[in-house]
Amino acid sequence: MNLETSIEYVKGIGPEKAKLIKNVLGVSTVEDLLNFYPIRYLDKNKVYQIAQLQESNLEIQLKGKITHVQEIQTGKTKRLTAKFNDESGAMDLVWFQYSKWLKEQLPINKEVYIFGKINLFNNQFSMPHPEIEIEEKKENDNRLRPIYPSSEKLTKRGLNQKFFQTILRNICKEIPNLIEENLPDYLIRSFKFLSRQHTFLNIHFPQNLDYFEKANNRLKFEESFFFQLGYGLKKIHHKSQAFGNPFPIVGDHFTGFYENHLPFELTNAQKRVLKEIRLDMKKPIQMNRLLQGDVGSGKTMVALLTMLIAMDNGFQSCIMAPTEILAQQHYNGIKELLEETEINIRLLTGSTKASERKVIHQELENGELSILVGTHAVLEDKVKFKNLGLAIIDEQHRFGVAQRAKLWAKNKIPPHILVMTATPIPRTLAMSFYSDLDVSVIDEMPVGRKPIITAHRREKDRTYVYNFCRDEIKKGRQVYFVYPLIEESETLDYKNLMEGLDHVMNSFSDYNVSMLHGRMKPDEKDTAMNYFASGKAEIMVATTVIEVGVNVPNASVMVIESAERFGLSQLHQLRGRVGRGAEQSYCILMTSDKLSTESRTRIKTMTETNDGFKISEVDMQLRGPGDILGTQQSGVVDFKRLDLVKDSEIIKTTKKAVEKILEKDPLLTLADHQIIKIYYLKYYKGKNKWSKIS
Repeated sequence: MNLETSIEYVKGIGPEKAKLIKNVLGVSTVEDLLNFYPIRYLDKNKVYQIAQLQESNLEIQLKGKITHVQEIQTGKTKRLTAKFNDESGAMDLVWFQYSKWLKEQLPINKEVYIFGKINLFNNQFSMPHPEIEIEEKKENDNRLRPIYPSSEKLTKRGLNQKFFQTILRNICKEIPNLIEENLPDYLIRSFKFLSRQHTFLNIHFPQNLDYFEKANNRLKFEESFFFQLGYGLKKIHHKSQAFGNPFPIVGDHFTGFYENHLPFELTNAQKRVLKEIRLDMKKPIQMNRLLQGDVGSGKTMVALLTMLIAMDNGFQSCIMAPTEILAQQHYNGIKELLEETEINIRLLTGSTKASERKVIHQELENGELSILVGTHAVLEDKVKFKNLGLAIIDEQHRFGVAQRAKLWAKNKIPPHILVMTATPIPRTLAMSFYSDLDVSVIDEMPVGRKPIITAHRREKDRTYVYNFCRDEIKKGRQVYFVYPLIEESETLDYKNLMEGLDHVMNSFSDYNVSMLHGRMKPDEKDTAMNYFASGKAEIMVATTVIEVGVNVPNASVMVIESAERFGLSQLHQLRGRVGRGAEQSYCILMTSDKLSTESRTRIKTMTETNDGFKISEVDMQLRGPGDILGTQQSGVVDFKRLDLVKDSEIIKTTKKAVEKILEKDPLLTLADHQIIKIYYLKYYKGKNKWSKIS
C-alpha cells in the first residue's frame, strides 16, 4: 500500500463502497483518506443522561438498555424503532433503513453505549441510526473519538462513524510506511513540532487534547508554510525573469508639476509610497506593486506623479478602471490637475465616438498621447502604444487574469504594473494571497479632512433626517440618497428606487434632484452626474453605481436606505463619497427595526470606525475570506485546517520563516532544504497561480 493506492483496495471498503465514498466525499486514494480529517471529537469518557438533554443536533454518548424493538409500517415505508432507557428517562432509537440482521442483532436488556445525533420533535428526544457498543466489548482506550464529515446517503448504506473510524484506524497502523517528513529538523526543533507521523496519528486518534492541539498546529503551519513558499518562489522567479524598462530619471515633468502645480502638500504616507515606487522603477525589472489606500487617501495623486516619472523617461502610461464612471472620474481629476501643463491626456471607454477613437489610436501609435485613461476598451486589439512603460489598474479584483495579461502584452518589454485598491485587504489575506507582490499602504489622510460622522437611524427618525438634510443644503452643501439596487434586473429593487425618487422629490420639492442608476445609458449617466457635480442639483438619488470613484467635494451627507442590505465593504465605499471637502460630513444608515445579528454587527462597526482596514477585518470575519477575495479566487482558500480569520499569528510566523529561508537559500539548494523542495514540487507547485496581477 502507498499514498496513491485506490481506497477500493483498503481492507473493509471494496469497489462499491469506494465508488460511493468518492462520489459523496471526493475521497479516492489512501492519501485522501489520511487528509480526511475529523470535524470534531467526542470525549469517550463523557456519558450524558437523557434527563440532561436540552437541545437537538448534538452528537453525544449515552449509557443504558434497549428494552423493546418494533417495526412500524406507514404506507409503503417501514421503520424500526427501539426504546432506550437509562436511570433518568427514556427515548426512541430509529432506523429508517435497516436489514433483518440489524433487528435480530440488537442487544435487548444489555448495558450498551449508544453514539449519535439527538433529534427533538414534539418535546420528545430521539436518536436516528445510532451506533451501539455492548459495554463489555467497548474499547477502553481513553482517547477522543473522531467524528468525520458524513452524510445521510453514507449512513443509510452502513458507512457510519464506526465504519470510518475502523478504516482510519487500520490506515493509521500503516503510517510508518506511508508518511515522510516534509520539514527540516531545525524547524521541527525550533517550533517543538510533533513528527509528521505522530501528527497524523494524533489528528485522527488524539491521545489527549494537548496532543490534538500539537497535531492541529503542525498541520496549520504546513498549509500556510507551503502556500507562502509558493508565492515567495514566484516573487523570486518574477524578479529574475520579468525584465522591465528602468526609469532612472526624475525630470521636468515630475519636478515642474511637483513644484508649481501640486494643489496640496503630500502626506508622509504618500511620500513614502512614492519613494517605494521610485526605487522599484529604477531597476531593469518589471515593478509588480499593490497600492492600498483608504477612500480619499490620495492614491490618484500618487498614480499621477508615477505617470510623470514614466513621461520623464520617454514612456506612455495607461490607467484602466472597471467602470465608465470611475474612468471618467480619474480622467476629470487628472485633466484638471494637468490643465496648466501641455501634457496630452485622453479618455477611452465603450461609449467613446468612432471619430475620437481614431484620433486616440493615432496619437498612441505616434507617441503624441502620454496618458490614456480607460475601461476594458483599452484592451482592444486596435489600441497600440508606441512605448507603454506604466500600466495602472484600479480595483484590480474586478478584472480577470486574461484581461490583465492582455494589458501587459501591449509592449515588447512588459510595462511596470501598479495596482490600486480602495477596498483594503485584511492583513492575513495580504500576507497570504498577495505575498508575491510588493505592497504599499497609504495609511494617512490628507491634512484638514474631518472624520465622517456616521449615525444609525430608523424609519421613525425620517422626519428628523430630512430636516437635517435641509439644514445642510441651506449651508450650501449637497446630499446623496442611495438605494440598494443589488441586481440591475431586480424589478422590485427598481420599483423601490423609483418610489424613493418620488418620495425624495416630494419631500424636497423646492430643490433639484438628479438620479443615477445602472439601467441608464452612458451619456444619461454623464448628464446626471454633471448636473449634480456642477451644483445645479442639490440632491442625488442613486444606486450603488456611485460606490467607487465619484468625487463631489461639496457633498456632505450620504443617506443610505435599507443599509442592512449592503455589505460592510460596500457601506464603507459608499460613505467615502462624502468627506472629500474641508467641511464636516455625515453618513446616515437607515434601516428597518428588525435586524439580524450580522446586520447589527455591520451597522455597529460603521458607526464606530472610519478605518477601512479595521472594517475589512470585521468583514472577513462575517463573510469569510472567499467572498473578500472575489469569485475569481473562489476555491483558492481551500485550506483544510488553516483559518485565515483566526490563525493570523500562524500566518505571520510562517511568513517570517519562509522569508528567512528564501533570503538565505532562494533556490532551496542547501541540504537542509531539499526535503522542503521535494515536497513543494510534488504537492504545491502550480496551485497558487491566480493572484498574479499581470
